[in-house]
Amino acid sequence: MSNTTATRVIVTGRKPAGRSLFRRSTPEHADRSVQKRRARRETLAGYGFLSPWLLGFFGLTLLPMAYSLYLSFTKYNIFQPPEWIGLDNYVRLFTDDPTFVQSAQITLVYVVVGTPITLAAALGVAMLLNYRDRGAGFFRSSFYAPSLIGGSVSIAIVWRAMFGNDGPVDSVLSAIGIDLGGWIGNPALVLPALILLAIWQFGATMVIFLAGLKQIPKELYEAAEMDGAGPYHRFRAVTIPLLSPVIFFNLLLGLIGAFQVFTSAYIISNGSGGPAGSTNFITLYLYKRGFSDGQMGYAAAIAWVLLIVVAIIAFILFRTQRSWVHYSGDAR
Repeated sequence: MSNTTATRVIVTGRKPAGRSLFRRSTPEHADRSVQKRRARRETLAGYGFLSPWLLGFFGLTLLPMAYSLYLSFTKYNIFQPPEWIGLDNYVRLFTDDPTFVQSAQITLVYVVVGTPITLAAALGVAMLLNYRDRGAGFFRSSFYAPSLIGGSVSIAIVWRAMFGNDGPVDSVLSAIGIDLGGWIGNPALVLPALILLAIWQFGATMVIFLAGLKQIPKELYEAAEMDGAGPYHRFRAVTIPLLSPVIFFNLLLGLIGAFQVFTSAYIISNGSGGPAGSTNFITLYLYKRGFSDGQMGYAAAIAWVLLIVVAIIAFILFRTQRSWVHYSGDAR
């Protein structure tokens, strides 16, 4: 209380109008203060637990991405400072690099052919396992196991040995009169061999499909069967609509993963992208440009083009999902 205000109170014996001289603490004020302090502590604790992820995201993901975007506008060979060249790398990609166009075509074929077949195989096996209780755990583990090791270098080496000249696959086909002369050295067959390897790794997708199938009420199938619906109509009218969120999720992950194929192509072609460039996927071409030819700026431009293409496809999927994905409780 100021001296002027205290003197006025002493002389007049009245409080100044319109303002309280003292702030009294009430139980409600005390509770709100405790709640605010508790919320502040919980917020700080949450950020504390998030800090390792935030440090990793900014230090290992966001900053390298920003630097690679800068490098994509430069001429950089690791040993000399980057030289700013503007859009030259991007112009060169689309106007003066037929190898990039070939890599994009090969990658697109791999994605368009391999992803739907992988999803279909995973869904088919998941439906079979959904109706089988005896030994279901063994079969689930057996089908899931390739997903654990499918992306490794060792499996790619095994795949190259199986589909190479005089390998087991070629020997069996030759024994029944189909002489293809090996898959790995044939430009027309090496891509199907890589697609088969991708299909063989459907275990993780299958497990997600199986979890989705378990959530579909059996009463719906029984009601559809009572209405005279056969297996195909039950699959089309019950399974597909109720499983559409899971299909959308697996489709999105499958497309993104297919665009990133690298290890199997690198091992099977010994890093060359051959034969005749038939396994020269965009990621492998990016690697060769950056680490073999020392064109890191150009490789960064390829990486950003790939990222933009994947982002556009993901955006289209999200925009079109309203027409075919049915979520629980959706009024549409």
